[in-house]
Amino acid sequence: MNAQAATLLAALPQTQCTRCGYPDCATYAQSIVEDTAGINQCPPGGAQGIEWLAALTGKPLTPLNPANGAETPRAVAFIDEDWCIGCTLCIKACPTDAIMGSNKRMHTIIEAYCTGCELCLPVCPVDCIELENVTKTKTGWAAWSHSQADLARERYVFHRERQTRDLDENAQRLEAKAVLKLSDLASHSQHTDAAVLDKKRAVIEAALARARAKRDASDSDQ
Repeated sequence: MNAQAATLLAALPQTQCTRCGYPDCATYAQSIVEDTAGINQCPPGGAQGIEWLAALTGKPLTPLNPANGAETPRAVAFIDEDWCIGCTLCIKACPTDAIMGSNKRMHTIIEAYCTGCELCLPVCPVDCIELENVTKTKTGWAAWSHSQADLARERYVFHRERQTRDLDENAQRLEAKAVLKLSDLASHSQHTDAAVLDKKRAVIEAALARARAKRDASDSDQ
């Protein structure tokens, strides 16, 4: 991310709600720099946020694009414990790891970490998550502080790092399993036909080669 995009990112509320049309605040900031997004696409930032982005970019003030939503009071999500089935889908959807719980166990939301992004709502299969207005009539940056934005950004960075680590660890487990199977394919297969075993061996070797090439490419990008 270049310096200009970083400056714009610091002016965004870091809710990571995707209402701007981009996967996160950083991507939106970069898109503004590249002139592929307008400065009026962030409902959580509201009118004040648009003013700051206009000042930083030199672009004219424009009203919030209604296609991206409306500037509203800030809400916090709450889980109805009587209905939660412990599916973990909301945990996976939360961009700031504000939801605690485990499989088939009741989940709960850490209010201080919740940005009100609403990304947990559509994934809940039993509609047990509700939003509560916690700022009454205050909207935009009047309902959200820079310290809260900084915390949300830190939580999101942690969330992304954890996701990457979990994916890497899972890939390593699968690769180790494949290597073990490949070392003695006959004993790990129900087939005894040599031609079938050779075909399976070729498929596994090709999959391992793709996985290693993908990992090497990822390492070179870092």
